[in-house]
Parts: sequence; structure tokens; C-alpha cells
Amino acid sequence: MAKTVTIDRERSAERIERDIETLAGPDYTESADCIRRYAYTPVYENTLRYFTGELERIGFEVWRDPVGTLVASNVPKGAPAFGIGSHCDSNRNGGKYDGTLGVVTALEVCRLAQESGEHVPLRLISFLEEEGSGFGQMLLGSRIMLQRVTEEELKGTFLSPEGVSFWDAAKAAGCPVEDWRASIAELDGLTGWVEVHIEQGRVLQDTGNRLGIVHAIAGYVHGDFRFTGRADHAGATPMGFRVDAAIPAAETILEVERLANEIGDTTVGTTGEVESFPSLINVVPGGMRVSLDTRSVTGGHLQLRDRIVPYARERAEARGVGFEWVERQGLDVTPMDDGIVAALTAEAEATGEPFMVMPSGAAHDTMCVADRVPTAMLFVPCRDGLSHTPLEDADTRDAALAAEVLLGAIRALGA
Repeated sequence: MAKTVTIDRERSAERIERDIETLAGPDYTESADCIRRYAYTPVYENTLRYFTGELERIGFEVWRDPVGTLVASNVPKGAPAFGIGSHCDSNRNGGKYDGTLGVVTALEVCRLAQESGEHVPLRLISFLEEEGSGFGQMLLGSRIMLQRVTEEELKGTFLSPEGVSFWDAAKAAGCPVEDWRASIAELDGLTGWVEVHIEQGRVLQDTGNRLGIVHAIAGYVHGDFRFTGRADHAGATPMGFRVDAAIPAAETILEVERLANEIGDTTVGTTGEVESFPSLINVVPGGMRVSLDTRSVTGGHLQLRDRIVPYARERAEARGVGFEWVERQGLDVTPMDDGIVAALTAEAEATGEPFMVMPSGAAHDTMCVADRVPTAMLFVPCRDGLSHTPLEDADTRDAALAAEVLLGAIRALGA
């Protein structure tokens, strides 16, 4: 097919690089060693002001929703427009690309659209608190916008590390948080949505692809296996007299790996948190907590949960150990819109650059937007799959390619 858009990628890469490096500077992070910015901090406010200045410079109107999510558009509020963006908060030991690259690439799409001389109606959104560093809640800005929270949670459950509620922090920052339910109006008129993000894995790098077009975002289950045995002296208690909570916990960890491999088809399982009680070298563990994170885009994560929980209970009972499964949270698989995926695929093919269609194993704000708007995502490679670390690295030339493909797809869709 004929390409819909061709851009000066070198110039775009230079502008994206300038934005990224600026936002990695001392005015935009609380740490000299990493990117550390989260909602309602001075460095986060500086970051939003930077985007505001760049967007107003090209003629966009910029505003914020009632909790502080940044919104900008070149058409009036609520008018038909195509949505683009990501988030610019970080975790507490973050890098300069996770989230921020998506907002910067969206900014570049806005620049390119304005420079083209053709009217391309766009709405950029930078969601608040995607990482959850400020109040312990992932995807918080988009969950608020999509009404996936309660006012009680905002007032009393979602707390900063210092014990300040989200509600009080938003109030102190001057946000009309009492109007939080009106946030959903920011999606009115959106004809589609695409978020650009670093992959956070090694698939693109290891397969030699410059872009990933996401066809679905994995659903997940988070929970805890809790084993209760008896804490005894490690020297004075013979092996045959022990009720060691660590043994069925260890068996369960190994079975998670085996089951994930057996189920396959995008299913992964991780036991990343392991706590023993009382956690002393000379005491047989009387209690163990093992976390479970299982994900897939095919439903395999539910199958893994449904098989591993009875297994863990059986292994605990076989050793006289008490068992409890506590489920923390789960999200359904989020399929992307076939039409937008097809448009992105056609544009990527026309560039002649290597790309692939792939799932996202990580959660993103797009999962929430998909409740109301046709959505898709674009991934760019990140070196060795590193994310949530100062060692994050991505090539801004890949981001420029993503901007070209995204703008072309938006035009092809007639948005």
C-alpha cells in the first residue's frame, strides 16, 4: 500500500531525544540517581508544565481533569478527536523512558500533525499515577477516569507512604477532587486511542523488530499463598517432629513454574514475594507467605490459579500445615480494536521496517480506556528488557518511527 505519512525521522528523533533528556534533568526528578516523580510533587508539576508549554506552543489548548490528569487538544473539549498519550510519573527507582517516552512521542505526533498543514483532530492525555508510587495504586488516574474506584477509597484507603490520603493530597494540590466523577468526560468524542510505550521485555530486541503492535493486554491474577506450620528450634527439633511451613511453600513455587510451562500459550507465573515467619536462621518457619502473579492473553492465568491453589492446599495438608489462598486483585484480558491494529499494521508494513504483532504482558492505562474507546498500543524496544530502573534505554529513532506509523494510522482511519 502507499504510505499515508512520511516524516523526517531524524528531526523527530532529535526532538524526542531533547524532550527525554530535559525531563531527566534535576528539575524533573527527586533523585540524582534515578527518575523519581509521582503525583502532586513539585517535580511532577514541573513535568506537566513542560508538556503544557510545548503543547501550547503549537496551538493546543491544555487543561487538567479534576484529579490532575493532563489533557490537551487542537479541537474543543468533547469534539471528535483521536486520543494519544501515556503517563509521565515513575516508580521510586525509575528510568527516563517508561511512560514518559509515550507522552513525548504523543507530543511529537501533535507537532507533526500541526506542521503538516492538514487538520488532524487530536487529544493528548498524560494519566496521573500509572505506576502507583504515590498512593500504592496502579493505573490510578485512568481508573478514576473510568470510575473503577470509590470515593471511600480515594478518601481513606489510597494512602501515600506518609499516610496522607489521595483525597487530601489532591485537595492540597488545588485539584477539585470532589468532582472526580466528571473525569470520564475527557473521553467524550474520542474516536480511538493508541498508547506508545517501551516494551519492558526483550522480545523486540531479540527478534530484531523495531516496533510491536499490541493485539491484547494480558489479564492477571495477584494473590498470596499463606502456609501456617509450627515455629520450633532448628537444633532441638528432629526432622520427623517438624511442621515446617517452608516445605509446601517451596513445592508450590516449583509447581507454578511447571504449570505455567505446561499451560503455555502466553501464560506466565511468578512468585516474587516470599516471606517466612519468624524469619530467624535458627527457627523452623512457622509461617510462609508466597505471592502469585499470573498473566496471559488467553485465559491461561485463570487456569493456572485454578490448578495451583488446590495443589498448594494438598501439599500443605499432606504435611499437617494450615493453608489459605488470599486473592488480591484480578483484571480481565483486554483485547485491542481490530480496526486500529489493522491500520497500524498496514502503516508499519509500508515503512519497510521490521515489526511484529504481539501481546502486552504488562498492565497499562489503555486497559481502562478500552472500557469506552477503541484502543491499541505500539511498543518500541528497550535494551535487554530493562524497565523500572535507571538502566532503562531506548532508541529515540524507534520512537520517531512509532510517531510516523501512529500519525499515518490516524489519518488512514479518518480520525
